[in-house]
Amino acid sequence: MTAFKGSVQKARQNISTVFSETPLQHNRFLSDKYDCNVYLKREDLTPVRSYKIRGAFNFFSKALEKGHGTAKDQQFAEQQFVCASAGNHAQGFAYTCNHFKKRGTVFMPTTTPQQKIHKTRAFGGAYIDVKLVGDIFDEAYEAAHRFTDEEGAFMVPPFDHPDIIEGQATIGLEIMNQLGGEPLDTLIMPTGGGGLAAGVTRYLKEASPATDFWFVEPEGAPSLKESLAAGERIKLDSVDNFVDGAAVALIGEHNFEALKDFPADRVLLAPEDRLCATMITMLNIEGVVLEPAGALTIDILQSLDPESIRGKNVVCVTSGGNFDFERLPEVKERALRHAGLKKYFILRMPQRPGALKDFLFLLGDEDDISRFEYLKKSARNFGSILIGIETKNPKNFDTLMEKFHENGIKFQDITNNEILANFLI
Repeated sequence: MTAFKGSVQKARQNISTVFSETPLQHNRFLSDKYDCNVYLKREDLTPVRSYKIRGAFNFFSKALEKGHGTAKDQQFAEQQFVCASAGNHAQGFAYTCNHFKKRGTVFMPTTTPQQKIHKTRAFGGAYIDVKLVGDIFDEAYEAAHRFTDEEGAFMVPPFDHPDIIEGQATIGLEIMNQLGGEPLDTLIMPTGGGGLAAGVTRYLKEASPATDFWFVEPEGAPSLKESLAAGERIKLDSVDNFVDGAAVALIGEHNFEALKDFPADRVLLAPEDRLCATMITMLNIEGVVLEPAGALTIDILQSLDPESIRGKNVVCVTSGGNFDFERLPEVKERALRHAGLKKYFILRMPQRPGALKDFLFLLGDEDDISRFEYLKKSARNFGSILIGIETKNPKNFDTLMEKFHENGIKFQDITNNEILANFLI
């Protein structure tokens, strides 16, 4: 047994004092859909509804162990701890601070969903102080480092540390135990900072060397993919933070070192709108609540070559379920847009009595107006209308737009205009 495998087993023993292994559930709906045996590793069912507690707890456990019975022990007992997180690491950190009765400060982006902020405070109780800084994770991370230097605090990294990686690797250990001798043919993992992927791949290279690995990033934050393509860590100029649990501009240094030998085409990108459709499907059909990052591995099943997984055992790590239901309207909207069932148009219509009535007769039986904005302009022959239309079949929009042309209605489809879409939703 390698030293790493032994340390992962010890980490799992320590973690078992807080929670038992998360379920590995066979999912019949996904298995039938993709003609393989799909298992979900339900990390959304930990005490903090994400796998991040594993790394944080292992980090604290090892720090306590190293300081016990020495001069460092008193320093550790008195020192303040700090972390930066878009939400899930913060909750694991807060839970662990409360467990070990240690003071901690959490830096989170101002864009973090309120649900994650509230839960972080609830898990940490009197031991946690939350500071909201910056629009993306990396800005909060930089602020946390400044705080660490200025206050002499002890940083607990979200992903880029050997002890964090080791804690996340316990997922691989559990999967192998839960399969009970069945082969792990394909493992799909979400990748943000890379701690999960680095730890699990390292563990399974020894425990299951035949496993086929796939990594998934949100389309708006392809840090690992671009870094692998370049052969070095690449910091993204901009990040779409919709998938807040995996929207990282720069993959961790230790993590990239562990993953650098994988080809870039092993990293698949999930479009954010399509991801929303996957979240809605899992909620409506399976009753499983997943945050965007937690749905990445399920969403990407449709991007794999069907023949490559047919009849095989495929494990998808559902990394988190900290979903703020105040975001549900946005998720539903983006899911409809992805399915082609909702569009927004700007129409140019004559300003005369009966013009709107004439327009309404163009709509089909399955077309429904979901939004309508119009303000009459004086001294103008034509006016502009913003209209949102939902339908039951994407082909209905082809028919509708043909009618626009036939009736001389000038229009512009603004559905995929990102700036306008963010304004409308």
